[in-house]
Amino acid sequence: MSRRRGLGALVILALFMGSAGALRLGAGVSTALARVPDQSAPAMPPAPAICPEPPAALAEALRQREAEVEMQEAALAERLAALDLANAAIDRRMEDLQQAESKLSETLAVADGASEKDLSRLTSVYEAMRPKDAAALFTAMDTDFAAGFIGRMRPEAAGAVLAGMPSENAYAISLLLAGRNALVPKE
Repeated sequence: MSRRRGLGALVILALFMGSAGALRLGAGVSTALARVPDQSAPAMPPAPAICPEPPAALAEALRQREAEVEMQEAALAERLAALDLANAAIDRRMEDLQQAESKLSETLAVADGASEKDLSRLTSVYEAMRPKDAAALFTAMDTDFAAGFIGRMRPEAAGAVLAGMPSENAYAISLLLAGRNALVPKE
């Protein structure tokens, strides 16, 4: 019998709990149903939000900022135009300089060719002279200058001229000729 009483108490307790849950569920369903809009009534659009007029100080500050930005944009446009003009002038000057450089190169090539012809002709004149006369002339010349001509002469003619010179001058010219290519890179 005590077992039946315990079982009956459990059943009663389960019924109480079940009914409490049903009551709570019923309260939640009614709230959920109250939130569902009525599908039969036409939906009204929400009223547009009305923004209040901004304060006068803020509006004035925004106008001033806009005016400053416009002035900066105008100044920037002027600078860009000035840069474009400067770039065009630089391009023209570069073209002029390139043309002048090519003309100068042509002139120097002509001058070098003429100078080379003159030196070759003068070297031929020194080679055609009698060695004794050429030796006297080379002895009177600056040693570097004389070494340049003797270095261009044919070996036989250069040897005859050096043989006719005083030994100190012949030695100095020989040193210059021997050392003029000593510092040229080998590789």
